[in-house]
Amino acid sequence: MRKEYDFSKAKPNPYIKKLRKQISIRLDVDTIAYFKKQAEETGITYQNLINLYLSDCAVHAKKMNIAWK
Repeated sequence: MRKEYDFSKAKPNPYIKKLRKQISIRLDVDTIAYFKKQAEETGITYQNLINLYLSDCAVHAKKMNIAWK
């Protein structure tokens, strides 16, 4: 191992925006079942489908229509 390294030509990590963070989240059983069914049809894991959907909502700044009954 060297005593010093030259990082003057180093480049920023191009994948930094694709990093993921593990969290715990409580979802309705019906919601999970829906995404699991979609996962079977598409061949994409249900966790990735949920992430793709939420990412799309964030990118397009979708607003929720919440009406309390």
